[in-house]
Amino acid sequence: MSLSDPLHLKQGPSRNGEIDFTPSSLDSSTVSAPRAGWAEAAAEFQPSPLLDAPDATRFDEYEWTW
Repeated sequence: MSLSDPLHLKQGPSRNGEIDFTPSSLDSSTVSAPRAGWAEAAAEFQPSPLLDAPDATRFDEYEWTW
């Protein structure tokens, strides 16, 4: 996403920030620890039981090579 100069200036030299969108506004704020909590969230991730198991296609079985 390309941000305007005023938003870049508000973020400061680190340029780590969050942008919150609402129907009537766009709010930006600086973030002291980017991606904080992401590792914990990824460790707790469980695939959706609604997804089908992957099936090999003809291409996968006969044409794909590493």
